[in-house]
Parts: sequence; structure tokens; C-alpha cells
Amino acid sequence: MDNFEDENPFETDADRVSSETSSTSKVNISAPSSPPHSGRLLSPTSPTLSRPFPSSGTNRHPQTTHKSDYCCGRDQWLHSGEDLEILITDAQKTSLNSNTPYITYVIRAGNAEARHRYSEFESLRSSLVKLYPTIIIPPIPSKQTIGDYATKQAKAKEDAAMIARRKRMLQTFLNRIARHPILSNEHVFHRFLDGEVSWAEVLHSPPLSLLPKNLLKAPSHNPTDQSSSPAYAALPNPSATHPLRSPDQRSVDSEIFTNKFANHLSGPMEKVTRRTLKRWSENAQDYSELGAALNGFSLNESGALATAMEKTGQAVDATYMSTTRLLQELEQNFSEPLHEYAQFAVIIKKLLAYRHQKHVQYEMTQDTLEHKRELLEEYEKSEREAKRLEEALSKGRVNGLRTPSSPPEGEEGQSQAQGEAEESGSAYLPPHPGPNPYKRRAPGMALLNALSYTLHGMMDVDPETARRSGISKTRETISQLEDALHLSAQDLKYSSSTIQADLDRFQRQKVADLREMSISMARSHRDWCKKNLEAWQAAKKEIEKIPDHPNNISPSQEVRPAEDARPAPGPSSLRRDSSATVNGR
Repeated sequence: MDNFEDENPFETDADRVSSETSSTSKVNISAPSSPPHSGRLLSPTSPTLSRPFPSSGTNRHPQTTHKSDYCCGRDQWLHSGEDLEILITDAQKTSLNSNTPYITYVIRAGNAEARHRYSEFESLRSSLVKLYPTIIIPPIPSKQTIGDYATKQAKAKEDAAMIARRKRMLQTFLNRIARHPILSNEHVFHRFLDGEVSWAEVLHSPPLSLLPKNLLKAPSHNPTDQSSSPAYAALPNPSATHPLRSPDQRSVDSEIFTNKFANHLSGPMEKVTRRTLKRWSENAQDYSELGAALNGFSLNESGALATAMEKTGQAVDATYMSTTRLLQELEQNFSEPLHEYAQFAVIIKKLLAYRHQKHVQYEMTQDTLEHKRELLEEYEKSEREAKRLEEALSKGRVNGLRTPSSPPEGEEGQSQAQGEAEESGSAYLPPHPGPNPYKRRAPGMALLNALSYTLHGMMDVDPETARRSGISKTRETISQLEDALHLSAQDLKYSSSTIQADLDRFQRQKVADLREMSISMARSHRDWCKKNLEAWQAAKKEIEKIPDHPNNISPSQEVRPAEDARPAPGPSSLRRDSSATVNGR
């Protein structure tokens, strides 16, 4: 576990190379980082809003990011500098604008109240993922599994425990966005909190309507930028598993650490936690049945025994209540945050995969550009050879015209006529080398003949014309690839620095949340022990009032009569001799 912490690449250390220089240590990128869009993004290194998990816990700090230009009332409320909290106050069943009933969650943000169903939370998160491909977007609770629908059938969406869990985790999702130094400025999020705005209208209006189909062919700092260079279309679309020629070491370390983190959470920690909660739940159910049995048994007895049995049953009931309370607190303050961080690990993997694809995109563009330059060099070399050959032929032709002597009269007339014929022939275009499609052919061969004629026309290309056309197209492609390489270098540098900055912020958040989770678990167990101790101490007092068994006097006390004058020992000082009752003594 110590090695696991030592290999953490997210921690800030004076000995570590800064994220901007580390991200390009293996890639020669001289272009400056793309400037963030002033309308939507802040600096990735702006002050973070440090609040521990859970959102309703203590030790919360007020916001430190102050703004002067607000886009709306929700933006002003979020950045008012006060200790604010977005609440989901209720979950109601409705069928508004739908043929089937569904659950809507009531959100209160200041004096505004909005109502959204689960699918709208899902669309909000997917929209933020597309708008900010280099930012860690908080997760939302998972969907119902097929097993849940199979076991509960039509009641799966109305499960009270599931709805309560979604309320808590969706509230955490909204508050994490509200405390993020960049996401809290997004106007789409502000409109989500505003109950007077139709969410369907938001989804079909800018900036969401301007999102590209492929984020890899859009600027990393602002995918909705309509003024971006058309050279983005020339960028390749690599796979996330494509190997890198020169990987960045810090990104590799981040991927290794994230995989370890995900394996720890989704592996033993979540499994053991689920098993522990299951056993606590079974234990609580057993205590409930035992308490009822003891209380019923006390009704059949009388005197001190009945009172003691009743008090014991009450202590067992108190243990059941405290165990149920402990189970709820462990689920809310430990199990759910643990599952959330398992989701965070998957999100970070996708974020690092995006950065990996951007790096592969840069290398692939670089390779394509080098290949096109080599191709252009071959074309130009062929062009120089053709010109040199043409010059040599023209010189030989001129020399051949000067050397021969004048021919005889008959031959002169014949050569003149031949020359006129050649001149007339030079103006004549030779027929197409392919078969004439209009020549009478067998029936049913017209389409085949037309295709053959077209193919012969495509193949009959002048080598000089093809070479010059290839040179022109290659130069145009090289110019476009140079622009694309410059844009790819900018995106790679911006993605590396922004992702690393948000990973550093996430690491600080993770440490604070895990600390709060551990304290909450310790506090829950302490309170559980206190309540049980009080209940069982009260039961002990009643049990001590039960008189001793009449046959519990030892034979040594019967032999020595002098000791009979001493006061009889209390019930707590003698152990009950169960064998005396069995043997009839």
C-alpha cells in the first residue's frame, strides 16, 4: 500500500516536472497553448473550491472564486461567496408530458426550484462531457440493472430505497459541479437549475446544438467554436488502443496509478463493503426477531424475572435500532462515496484515453506529413528528370535539322508534302484507344461497353499531366497537413496541461473525501457502541434484581455456621450453579 501511494503521479511535488513541460517532454511542440474561450472557460489553475465529502458534512469552506460579470441570476448565486448548497428536496411521481409515469426530482438552488427526471440529469452530464473533454465530470448514480427489472418488474422504478439513493447521489453530483472552478461557470448548468427554462429547448440551442459529431476533430479548448480552422477535418481519427511512438512518462504514470486505484476500489473494497452491509442487515433482522420473542416471553412471567426479560428485550430492540441506523450511515457515508469513486476511476480512464488519442493524432499527422513530403520530393525529382530529358531531346532535334544537306528537287517536293501532312496531323486529335461504345454490338452489352470505354479513358492519362497534377495536389495536402499539425500540437499541449491540472485538483478532493469517509465511519461505530452500552447497562440493572437460586449455597458455607452471621453475598458476587438445579440439589 505504501508503494501504491508513492507512485501517485497526481500529487504536487517540488521535485516533479510541471505538467506543461512534462506533457511535451517527448514531443517537440513549439506552438503555444490554445487560449481558452473567454465565454466559457476559466484558467485550469484557478483556485479550487475545497469541500470535503459528503456535501452535508462539516468543515466546509466558503467559495474563494469571485466574479464580477454574471451571465444570469443562478451564476450570481453560485459565486456570491457564501456557503451555498443545492438541495434535492423531494422525489415525486408524475406523468406530465408523458404517456407513462416517471419520477421527477425537485431541485432547490437558492430561491429557484426546478424539476428534472433521471434521464435529464444524464443528458446534462453527457453534454458537459462533450463541452469539456479535458475536465473530470462528476458521475451520476448508475442505471437500474436488468436483474433489478427482472426481480421487481414494474416496481423497479418506484423502489423507495433506490429513489432515496438517487436523491443523495444526484445532489452530490450537482454540488460537485457547483464547486468546480470551471464547470460552475457553464451557462448550460445554470439553465438546468432554473425551473423556468425548458430543458428540451436547452438541448436544441447553442452551445449544445453546435457540438461536433467527432470531438477529436474539434478544438480541445472549445469544441463548439464555429470559427475553428478547416484543417481540423484533415486530422486522423485514431483508436484509443493505438500505440504511441514516444509516450509521455507522466501520462503513463497516471494511467498506471488510475488502473491500480480502480482495481482497489472496484475489486476488494467494494466487494467487502457490500458483504459487510449485507451481514449487518441480516444481523439487524435477527435482533428484531429476538427482541420481539423476549418481549413476548416476558408476558408469561411475573415479578423481577418478567421485568428483567422485558428490559433485555428492549435492549435487543435498541441494538436493532442502532444497527439499522449504523447500516444507513455506512451506506450513505461510505458505500455510496466508494462507488462514486469507482465511477470516478472509469471517468479518469476515459479522460486519459482522450489525451492518448490526441497524442496519437499528433504523431499520425506528423507521419502523414513526412510521407507526403517524400512523395512531393519524388514528384519533383521526376519533373526535373523529365525537363532534363526534354531539353536534351530538343537540343538533339535542333542539331539534326542543321546537319543534313539540301535534298534533290523531287525529294524536296515530297518532303514538303509530307511536312504539310504532318502539320495537318498534329492538329488532329487521335481517336480514343478504347472500343467505340456506339459501334453496333450484341444486344445486352451496352452497359458493359460504356463502362469499358470509361475505364479506358481513365487509364489513358498523359504522364506529364498526371505528374504535374500530383505535384499540385500533394503541395495542397502538405499545406493542409502543416496547419493540422500545428493545431494538433496546440490541442495536445492544452489537453495535457488542463487534464493534469484537473487531476491534481481531483487528488486534493479525493484525499479530503476519504478522510471524511473514514471519520464518518468511526463516528458511526462509536455512536452505535454508545447506544448499545446504555441499553445493556439499563438491562443489567434489572437483571441484578432477580433473586438468587435457592440451591446456590455451597457446602463449605453449610459446615461453618460462624460465617452465617455475615451478610449474604449479592447476586453479582456468586455464579449460578446450573448443575444444582439439574441434579435436584
